[in-house]
Amino acid sequence: MNLDSLGWNDFFASSFAPYRLQGFAVGRIAIAYRNTYVLYSEAGELAAEITGKLRHRASEPQDFPAVGDWVVIRAIESEARSTIHAILPRKTKFSRKTIGAKTEEQIVAANVDTVFLVSGLDGDFNLRRMERYLILAWESGASPVIVLNKADLCDNIEGRIAEVSAVAIGVPIIVLSAANNRGLDELKPYLRSGKTVALLGSSGVGKSTITNQLLPEATQTVQPVRQSDDRGKHTTTHRELIVLPTGGLIIDNPGMRELQIWAGDTGLQETFADIETLAQQCRFRNCQHDNEPGCAVQQALAEGKLDDSRFLSYQKLQKELNYLARKQDRGEYLAEKERWKKIHKAMRNHHKH
Repeated sequence: MNLDSLGWNDFFASSFAPYRLQGFAVGRIAIAYRNTYVLYSEAGELAAEITGKLRHRASEPQDFPAVGDWVVIRAIESEARSTIHAILPRKTKFSRKTIGAKTEEQIVAANVDTVFLVSGLDGDFNLRRMERYLILAWESGASPVIVLNKADLCDNIEGRIAEVSAVAIGVPIIVLSAANNRGLDELKPYLRSGKTVALLGSSGVGKSTITNQLLPEATQTVQPVRQSDDRGKHTTTHRELIVLPTGGLIIDNPGMRELQIWAGDTGLQETFADIETLAQQCRFRNCQHDNEPGCAVQQALAEGKLDDSRFLSYQKLQKELNYLARKQDRGEYLAEKERWKKIHKAMRNHHKH
């Protein structure tokens, strides 16, 4: 396999330089299971495990390899396996909060160039969910493209496009019907050799159908959508980096229904650029856009220039991010406290002896 076609470039090569001098090779994670990985390398497809040293140093979920990561390896080519010694710095990363009560970052995919935010033009169409996905996309560093699938099931496509362009300001929108193989050519410019695209969207929007249409033979099984609620069953059970015949790479993600946002302010600012611009015109710098005098946001709402539900969505997501930031700070504070306790204990023990 040629590394360039897998997305290798100067950004990764410069971080790899010191390892190369020590005789290490490099690979890109295609599938991540619990303790083992499948990766692509110049020696072909290899099974891989991380070294004990790397496992020992990893303290959080994001310290482990994710799909799309470039990793430093030693390959045992005769057995088609390898050991992973380090993860190269990520150019972009897609994160979400880990499932459950813990406030930890989980990297879903790394080194993605473009993210296709796939939405169905059927009963699943949801602008508020699109805003959440946009925040994640901007935050990741990848460029978002909105893909409206199932055009065959929609009788007001123009209206839908207008609604989407109002919330996804300046983001390219592609309309297609994957099942009928219509409009897929518009995806091709993003799938050039060495470029990585991730598919994001809830279950049943047709992500696997899109992947299938881009592959020479159907490699992924597609589940029919339940008529009652336009929801599909999860077809993809694990994330996988797939090399396309056209030269690009695609990461198909399991339908992330429970998408707990893991993000800072940039994603919110980019997604709601219209509200952020209005906020700069408010009389007071720390305006809460509630009932302060001279609030440009409230004025835009009153004049119908800003949609109420969009503003509510902005406030809700802002609250969610503030809450997350507080939990992250608290987590850091507790970890710091724990660290100092250990240091003091070590010092006390040292003085005893």
